[in-house]
Amino acid sequence: MRRRVRRYAWLMGTCLTLFAGSLPVYYLFGVIPAVAMCLVAMVCPPIAVIVANTPDPTDPEDRDTPFGPYAG
Repeated sequence: MRRRVRRYAWLMGTCLTLFAGSLPVYYLFGVIPAVAMCLVAMVCPPIAVIVANTPDPTDPEDRDTPFGPYAG
């Protein structure tokens, strides 16, 4: 479970860093790189949720999914 939380935290931290870093990038490099950073930051939260909800096959205690090969 800690591995899932750690991966989610890293992805959301990356999202926040990209979003907050787009303002200095805007002033230094222009609009297009800043908008590109915001678009990547926009895609990060759904990916983080998908990654965080994927069970870890190497963790015997991470079998809390009600469906799939570890159901039951």
